Amino acid sequence: QVQLAESGGGSVQAGGSLTLSCEVSAYTYRPYCMGWFRRVPGKEREAVAVIDTKAGTSYADSVKGRFTISLDNDKNTLQMNGLKPEDTATYSCAVGPGLCYPVTFLSPSDFRYWGQGTHVTVSS
Repeated sequence: QVQLAESGGGSVQAGGSLTLSCEVSAYTYRPYCMGWFRRVPGKEREAVAVIDTKAGTSYADSVKGRFTISLDNDKNTLQMNGLKPEDTATYSCAVGPGLCYPVTFLSPSDFRYWGQGTHVTVSS
């Protein structure tokens, strides 16, 4: 059974850093795209950063230059620096088949498996 185990998140002041990690198990499809979506109540889920097994990456414009995603042995890490209050959201890890498209073309429906979500709060 495919599982995604997320860790990280929490609360930080603006300008601070947090690291999110997500490890997928029992997912044998190759290549695959793995990444993070975030959701704020009342808004649609937004793709934040994705990476595939060919090391292709894509970032939302709102996080470029501040967030970095990496992938090593089915575990991805999202390093979030220079956090802003508008980054406050519930972040969910997801994995789906194939290489990653740019985030602007990605939809949650492109990802079959999801983690439980972890909350990030950035205070001003």
